[in-house]
Amino acid sequence: MNERSFEKRAASKPGRPLNGMDAPFLMTIITLIVFGLIMMYSASWDYSRTQYHSPTYMFQRQLMWLGIGLVIAFLFSRFDYHHWRKLIVPAMGLTVLLLVSVLLLQEIRFGAARTLYQGSYQPSELAKLVTILYLSVWLYAKRELLHDISLGLVPLGVILGLIGGLIYLQPDLSAAATVFIMGGLLFFLAGGDLKQIFVLMVVALVAGWLVVQISPTGHQRVIDFFSGLKNLTLASYHVQRSFEAIVNGGWFGVSIGRGQVKLTSLPVPPTDSIFAVIVEELGFVGAVFLIGLYSMLIWRGLVIARRAPDMLGTLLATGLVIWIGLEASINMAVMVGLLPFAGNTLPFISAGGSNLVSSLAALGILANISRQQGETSTTEEEWRIYSAVIDLRGRNRRRRISRPRRS
Repeated sequence: MNERSFEKRAASKPGRPLNGMDAPFLMTIITLIVFGLIMMYSASWDYSRTQYHSPTYMFQRQLMWLGIGLVIAFLFSRFDYHHWRKLIVPAMGLTVLLLVSVLLLQEIRFGAARTLYQGSYQPSELAKLVTILYLSVWLYAKRELLHDISLGLVPLGVILGLIGGLIYLQPDLSAAATVFIMGGLLFFLAGGDLKQIFVLMVVALVAGWLVVQISPTGHQRVIDFFSGLKNLTLASYHVQRSFEAIVNGGWFGVSIGRGQVKLTSLPVPPTDSIFAVIVEELGFVGAVFLIGLYSMLIWRGLVIARRAPDMLGTLLATGLVIWIGLEASINMAVMVGLLPFAGNTLPFISAGGSNLVSSLAALGILANISRQQGETSTTEEEWRIYSAVIDLRGRNRRRRISRPRRS
């Protein structure tokens, strides 16, 4: 069945029965949310009392954003992901407008203008989600033309340059880098020409080097990172306090709520530093448990991508779940000194409504793709995308990573 007949059948049967949710995927989400609420309250009560004169202020706001995010996730799980092909251009236009508004309004917080409405909303988090949706739809529509540099790499560079540039001007280096990384990954998964991918990598490395040289913040973070690799006492203050918390935690932690570094010296424990709080209070075992949850989420997301009814679903599912995994990996790696300091939040754990709502919206879209996994509509040509992704089946005697089949 070709794509046109599938879309015609989908439109004619809007209430058609869909397969149920992926049970391990759903249980992993619930566990992450509950775990995040517990640790977020433990990490935030003293900070909330000091900054907002109420020990439950940040926790209550997190519950409010969680409620909003769950409603959006439920609606997106019922919203056929094929309709994003019609809505993604207005969504991208709104995102660009919000990013421009941030630069015009100049709400300065912590030395950067990244928020709207008195610091309540951070459009760069929406930009990450919408960029993945936009690129997935665009790459799917142009999949036969990606070998042409004027129709593949050049438009991709314009899209990423616009969004990444607006985010960089805030400045938010980590969010801009995330947008570029996800753009390159999706271009590769969609079957982009390997020569163009190589050019994209070279351009990205050169641009990253220039940003580090020009940006005082980026330059200092890189210096602190390499100094910390040589001698931990020369690392940034943030990383040193994070290691202090990790060392205090040991194997099994000091128990939830009894961490001391968050009370004395750890910067912003409810947000960027919450992984250090988790390790201090739950120890190495707690850290492994959390990493296991993210690993399970990524695995089930890739399973959903493999079972998606068409290439668009595969691109969307792969991009969204890898984005969440990338955010988590960067946050945890920074806290143990394996990457230069970045402002990435820990998805579903860190305090912050913008990231929480965006992440839950992404999971809602993944849930919709999962529920449609029984609808087979693709041609063999569309499935060339997954020849670049790990084959999770592993039992059918095929190569785990196969070469892309290109026309």
